[in-house]
This record gives sequence, structure tokens and C-alpha cells, in this order.
Amino acid sequence: MKPLQLFLIRHGETAWSLTGQHTGRTDIALTPHGEDMARRLAPCLAGIHFDRVLTSPRRRASTTCELAGFAATDIEPDLAEWDYGDYEGQRSAQTRQAHPDWDVWRDGCPGGERPADVAGRADRLIARLSTRGGNIALFLHGQFGRVLAARWIGLPAAAGRHLLLKPASINVLGCEPDHADGRVIALWNADPSSPWGGV
Repeated sequence: MKPLQLFLIRHGETAWSLTGQHTGRTDIALTPHGEDMARRLAPCLAGIHFDRVLTSPRRRASTTCELAGFAATDIEPDLAEWDYGDYEGQRSAQTRQAHPDWDVWRDGCPGGERPADVAGRADRLIARLSTRGGNIALFLHGQFGRVLAARWIGLPAAAGRHLLLKPASINVLGCEPDHADGRVIALWNADPSSPWGGV
């Protein structure tokens, strides 16, 4: 079996990612700039053979996937963003006005998911994908992608707070050569519009 590499590709900009509003279940569209960001992914990803392409069911992720050049893909419910429940659409500062000690990485969201819930989805996805090899593209969201990366390298979900994930970035989770159990973050926040050409 070929070594497994997970390519985490966060969706492009949305109106709420610009304003810092928690966007979980809300099926918000990309901004025109977000669509341009998604199109800029295409040349970087075109040279990579993907054995499978999966996308979150949210249209901001599936549209990014399509604009990046992948028309026929599988919807993967476990790639959905953290469910912010009662805090959906709020900014962190706004939430902390009512709940000063609130921390999503510790407390989760009432009416939504706790960190353990999100970690469980990430672990379930990793377990399923680990039965396959090759390159798998995952079009997903910022907060969930951070949890997925943390769990990939054996850290708790809360460690995702240290892994800022930029819109329309390319990130690779893999293993050390000749050490299939030595999981690593091989690439993080590669920007397709950078002068060096991204990946």
C-alpha cells in the first residue's frame, strides 16, 4: 500500500471569515475574492495525483473543491466544521461578553459540539482513511482542520489552537519516510499565490 498523505485544503474567504464570526452549520457562500482564492489552488494541485477527493457538505468547501478543479468528489459529513450551536454567527469577543471565561478549545459550545465531539469525528475519519494509501485531498474548514492535524500527530484537540489555518491554504499530513507510524505535519499554510509557487 502506498504511504498515506492527507492534503488539507481550507475553503476560500467568506463574509463571515472576514468578520471573524463562528461559521459552523450556516451554509454561507464564498465571497468573489474567496472564489478567486479557490481558483488559484488549481495549478498547484493539478500536478498531484489524488487517489480520492473528499469535501465537507458545506458549500463553501464544495465550491472551493470545484473551483480548484475537482468536479467529481465524495461528500464526507465528518469534514463539516465545528458545530458552534448557540454561538453560531457570533464573534469570540461577543460570546465572551456574556461568558467571560469561555474558551472553545476547552468548553465547546452549548447546543453544539464539545472538543471531545470534534476530536471523535477527526479520529473516526483518520481511522477510516488509514485503511487506504495514497494521496487524499480533504476540502474542509479552519477549526476542524486544526483539530484533525492535532489528532493526526497524537495531540489533544485543544492543541489545534496553536495551528492557525489560513483560507485557501494547502496543508499536508504524512509520515516520516520509512516510519509509517511516525506521523508528521509535512506542510502547513502553503499559499498558492506566493511567489515561490505554493507546494
